[in-house]
Amino acid sequence: MDRQVSALPGDRRFFERNGPFPIQVLAECAGARIEAGGADGGDAAPYVGIAPLQSAGPREVSFLDNRRYAPLLEQTKAGVVILSSAFVDKLPKGTIGLVSQTPYLAWARVASLFHPLPAVEPGIHPTAVIGAGTVIDPTAQIGPFVVLGANVQVGAGTRIDAHAVIGDGVMIGVRCRLGSHACVSHALLGDRVTLLTGARIGQEGFGFAVGPDGFETVPQLGRVVLEDGVEVGANSTIDRGSSQDTVIGAGSRLDNLVQIGHNTRLGRCCIVVSQAGISGSTELGDFVTVAAQAGLIGHIRIGAKARIGAQCGVMSDVEAGADVIGSPAMPFREFFRNVAVLRRLAKKASQNGGGEA
Repeated sequence: MDRQVSALPGDRRFFERNGPFPIQVLAECAGARIEAGGADGGDAAPYVGIAPLQSAGPREVSFLDNRRYAPLLEQTKAGVVILSSAFVDKLPKGTIGLVSQTPYLAWARVASLFHPLPAVEPGIHPTAVIGAGTVIDPTAQIGPFVVLGANVQVGAGTRIDAHAVIGDGVMIGVRCRLGSHACVSHALLGDRVTLLTGARIGQEGFGFAVGPDGFETVPQLGRVVLEDGVEVGANSTIDRGSSQDTVIGAGSRLDNLVQIGHNTRLGRCCIVVSQAGISGSTELGDFVTVAAQAGLIGHIRIGAKARIGAQCGVMSDVEAGADVIGSPAMPFREFFRNVAVLRRLAKKASQNGGGEA
């Protein structure tokens, strides 16, 4: 078995690879201007791939978006580097710069040019199970052992991978990608929605009443609405609403292992990072960031562009644009002032032999 480690990103066994591309095509793709480094701007030969600064060769493209790695730029052998104007003077001789105000965005576009997503292969695998009344666009791809319930709609250019299960009545828009073992029920998916492996969408929410003999389940009669461009990470779960819909706003990104409770509403382009949990009926404005392992109680509102720090415990509303951290959550500056005070008190107590400060 060939176990050779690839020197470049994008092992051909796993990733599509396009190219080579001339510098003019790369510049147009990146939305960047071409600038020669040192006394020699390199030659016009096409470029074959991407690589990190420290390993890229003369026919490869790299990037710099963090001042910490500026010393690597001066030593790189890369033929092209995507970077901001602040680092142009550090380009080595023979390296061409693609200058952009947003180098990381430009890098993402160039990387996607060399390594596009696998093309959809239209057709329905013979092992797939298709329910009555289901409509599948002829340009969609339905993989092995996929189960589509009754009256499902699958849009043009959508790909559903092996063993995914789609419940009755689910609507899936165009150019969506549903990973293997994804499970979707009681949901409406917009266009360009991505569900990674094992995502669970539309399951019953955590709703129950307390009766004389124990708990009684409250019917969960809402849906999940994933608007255009939403991406949901592997093994993340989004509960359907109880009497309203759970809504994930257009362009939002959920990392792996995220839990979204019933009736929750996320605005546009929110980010929820791994292992964070948002309780039911919580509302997030546009462009909110929830960092890893944060927990939000239910029935609160997080204002637009607020940032919730890692492991934060949010128990009340957060104003728009606020940065909070800690449990209970508090403004960043207040939290770190409190930490500093505690450290001084602890140090003083230690100097006093462990007695009272």
